[in-house]
Amino acid sequence: MALAIALLLSGVLLPCWGEFALFKKGCSHHSECFSDCCLINLDSGGAFCAPRARITMTCLPQTRSAINIVCPCRVGLKCIQKDPDCSRRCRLI
Repeated sequence: MALAIALLLSGVLLPCWGEFALFKKGCSHHSECFSDCCLINLDSGGAFCAPRARITMTCLPQTRSAINIVCPCRVGLKCIQKDPDCSRRCRLI
């Protein structure tokens, strides 16, 4: 148990935690973000920069609008819908 807590605190169990340090908390347009994804926070009504979606994660294609509801895919992935009943997911091109 102590080992798990130590790994959690050191970031070993959270490999993506450091990724969020590169993103700023407030944005008004996706072009302001390093990741090119300004994601709306439905709870607070604000927006923040977020990482792009990885493989098999839900996604939406990048739009011309300023703020996203769901981030577009990372480079090399395409946001497609294989089944009409399922949401779009990032897939390899």
